[in-house]
Amino acid sequence: MQGGGPAKRRALVIGGSMSGLLAGLKLREHGWDVDIFERVESELSGRGAGIVAQPELIATLKALGLDTRDLGVEVATRHILDAEGRRVGRADCPQTLTAWERVYRVLRDAFPPERYHRGVGLKGFAQSERSVVAQLTQGTAEGDLLVGADGLRSTVRQLCAPDLAPLYAGYVAWRALIAEDAIPPAVHRELFAYMTFSLPPGEQFLGYPVAGPGNDLRPGHRRYNVVWYRPANESDELPRLLTDESGVTHAISIPPPLIRRAAIAAMREDAERLLGPQFRAIVRLMPEPILQPIYDLESPHMAFGRVAILGDAAFVARPHVAAGVSKAADDAAALAEALAGTDDVAGALRHFEARRLPANRRIIERARHLGAYLQATQTAEERARSARHGIPEAVMVETAVLDFLRT
Repeated sequence: MQGGGPAKRRALVIGGSMSGLLAGLKLREHGWDVDIFERVESELSGRGAGIVAQPELIATLKALGLDTRDLGVEVATRHILDAEGRRVGRADCPQTLTAWERVYRVLRDAFPPERYHRGVGLKGFAQSERSVVAQLTQGTAEGDLLVGADGLRSTVRQLCAPDLAPLYAGYVAWRALIAEDAIPPAVHRELFAYMTFSLPPGEQFLGYPVAGPGNDLRPGHRRYNVVWYRPANESDELPRLLTDESGVTHAISIPPPLIRRAAIAAMREDAERLLGPQFRAIVRLMPEPILQPIYDLESPHMAFGRVAILGDAAFVARPHVAAGVSKAADDAAALAEALAGTDDVAGALRHFEARRLPANRRIIERARHLGAYLQATQTAEERARSARHGIPEAVMVETAVLDFLRT
């Protein structure tokens, strides 16, 4: 190479959602040349995803020099309503509640657009002591490192650990984002300023405010994020929910427009029977509900020579800890730090794996504990967990809080 100085090391990141962007930005911060490959041609969308902006995530964004002002809606209080709509619990818990699109946009805008390749998926890879070559749906690419940040359905993980698959947790979530101005004033007054729970037997309904389209935080222009966790056994109920109007049963998940009208109608009927008047009104406003089966995924390894997996490609935690984006941020930071100042990529990835496996396992275990009472079937141990974590006082103070990682 002319001009002096070593050539930049090149990283190939598979997956252009938040995990991939976080990995790409952290690696660039440490001097890497990074290309991101996203198999979806259109711009990504989080659809009905509201998220909690945990302090760890905010710290990572600030460390990258990104603007975290107006990241979401600040909420300080949590409530629990009973089946009659009466408030039966209250707790203080200041947090920033935001929408998937808001955090994604902050990251996407910070990454060079010419190095973000849409509509390009991974078919396979081959690695040697010197490099890794990715076979893509459009040509090939060679680099020093390949990062699998391609989520629950990760192609990279399937190639590295073909026997590893997500484990269904025994329940599903119905989700939606509702425009603030669609909510009746009386319901808005009782719900919108808080994170609010309802706990029908063996179930959990919660709602909280997030930013509106385009990160609009003006009163009247925000949205209300709704999640209803409901047990569904794997043998027959889950397949019914994942079967569309034409009789096709989908694997893992089902696109919202294909959910059977009868399944949505049954959910709405159950809301009239199980929820208080405020949440009944909210369910009636859900425009196109999203059905999300809940899965666990726990990878025994995150390093495979010059290949690493991180975020949901490696560990998928049930949503109750609200750690998905935060753990992806921590994975990305640990990856970049492990690779700093060394040419031994494989050795650095082993150090990265040793650092991140214990933390990710703690998140998975905690999420299983919090969600045990929602499962369609339970072991004796899970029933014991339910007795501890499924009571209203515990749900209110433990949901979406990462204090267990800080001790």
